[in-house]
Amino acid sequence: MKRLLALLILLILGVLLVTLSPAQTKRRAPNFALRAANGKTYELSKMKGKVVVVNFWATWCGPCRKEIPDFTEVYKNYKNKGVEIVGISLDQGGWDDVLPFLKTNSISYPIVIGSDKLASEFGDVRYIPTTFFVDKNGYIVGQQVGGMTKSQLESKIKSLL
Repeated sequence: MKRLLALLILLILGVLLVTLSPAQTKRRAPNFALRAANGKTYELSKMKGKVVVVNFWATWCGPCRKEIPDFTEVYKNYKNKGVEIVGISLDQGGWDDVLPFLKTNSISYPIVIGSDKLASEFGDVRYIPTTFFVDKNGYIVGQQVGGMTKSQLESKIKSLL
């Protein structure tokens, strides 16, 4: 029993190390120009000079929904300090799925509709939420698979400012 528990702990630690570690190779983030519900277009290349958090999510995803309040709070605290957060929904129904969700949930950062193609261009987005960290020069410097806490998000952002 002790051996099984020790093996389980090692497995969990290994998964955490992989999902919390920075991207293996520094590579330029793919550009996107996506429109939010208010009609404003968010283009990654125009955010150069800012730390950008790109969060792939969906309305039906429990861990995605759980991290939204923390992302909202962090965005409010850091948006005037050179940080942008963009939530890219991968909901198959597009705005038909996302607009009702936005009406009932307070999200302060921009939400846009993405595609599987864009998620693939960013990296290996097999699970959501998946969050990418883009440095001030437009390079992907970190990736988190799975939900993030406020302290994890703030820690990563602070290391890039």
